[in-house]
Amino acid sequence: MIEVIAQLQRGSVFLAGEHIECTLTIRNIVGEDNQVNRTETLAWMSAQIHCQCSVSEARVGLAETSLLTTAEVTAATGNDTSFVPSKGERGYPVLSTKPKILFCDLKLQTGESKSYTYKEKIPLDAPPSFRGTAVKYSYKITVGTQRLDSPIKLLRVPFRVLVVCGLNDMSVYNESEEMVGPSNPFLAYRKPENTVLDIALQVLSMLTARKGPNFYNITNTRGKVARFCLFKQAYRIGEDVIGAFDFDQGTIPCVQYSVTLQSEEQISEGCRKKGTQGSTITSYTKQQECCLHTIQTHISVPIPLTASPAFQTDIVSLKWRLHFEFVTSLKPIEGPVMSNEPSEGSTWTGPEHLDVETMVWDLPIKVFATNPLAASSVSLLRTCSSIAL
Repeated sequence: MIEVIAQLQRGSVFLAGEHIECTLTIRNIVGEDNQVNRTETLAWMSAQIHCQCSVSEARVGLAETSLLTTAEVTAATGNDTSFVPSKGERGYPVLSTKPKILFCDLKLQTGESKSYTYKEKIPLDAPPSFRGTAVKYSYKITVGTQRLDSPIKLLRVPFRVLVVCGLNDMSVYNESEEMVGPSNPFLAYRKPENTVLDIALQVLSMLTARKGPNFYNITNTRGKVARFCLFKQAYRIGEDVIGAFDFDQGTIPCVQYSVTLQSEEQISEGCRKKGTQGSTITSYTKQQECCLHTIQTHISVPIPLTASPAFQTDIVSLKWRLHFEFVTSLKPIEGPVMSNEPSEGSTWTGPEHLDVETMVWDLPIKVFATNPLAASSVSLLRTCSSIAL
């Protein structure tokens, strides 16, 4: 019996533009027939990356011209064989790399094993991995192999792709430092090699750098509730959204507030099943606090590493926001009266009934990708898959 094991070398999360490496180990092990000395032969093995898009038929209507048939995928990749990596998969392929043949006519004795490395670059224009309510983008490395006189078997290794905007023109980040730095005629100049990951981290640092606080006056028809300070508006997944409230300048007593991190999934107008179809709101982390007679307080809302950063494709777009809810009192509420004597304490009992109203406020924020190594640490995708032939 032949066992094929596929192992991703660096976690299960990658950036668009990076090279993904997968080690394939083929072993001839003793099967149920217990034939110790038996030569097994594999006719061929091929590997390929493809991205499947599955949609909710009740919410998304795609034109027939936007669907890629098997023949079109074959023509685009130049693969004129019976190996179809998306066979049996739900949805349709939106990205498919050219297949690479790893070997042909491989013979293995019992107990013998061979290893091969599949390396492929993820296209920069690839859509990000996303699992929404109406649209789903999923990536897999599909390994196809065939024993003599046997049907083709497929082994799939799922992985996640993050997209960082601004990596299309790599030459901007690979400019020679020899032109700007002092030259030494006795030293040979070596051009620094910046990988896609290094450049992406530089771009993310610039996009999510703290550029100054933003202040917002929260008011309604009766007056001012509070002043809110958001220290920055761009974040990476895995970061905490930190802000501060100042209720000291408010003219309306705020009894309670809550802030919820939400994503908004919106189908493009040309792909909507119904013209009046709205967007889908998904809530993540939430913070709630009673703030009556509070002068200042803060919020700290974490962005999960498993969440998808903001993006936009021809079918769907994803945006992020902070959803605030304020419970305010319609009448003034007297606070505790402090005694002039330091040794004497004071107690305060709140009213049994309050006439309140609730106001909501949505504050858009920008959420970008993060270091794929950090995202791999919490990923539930398996980096190793196997199949028996």
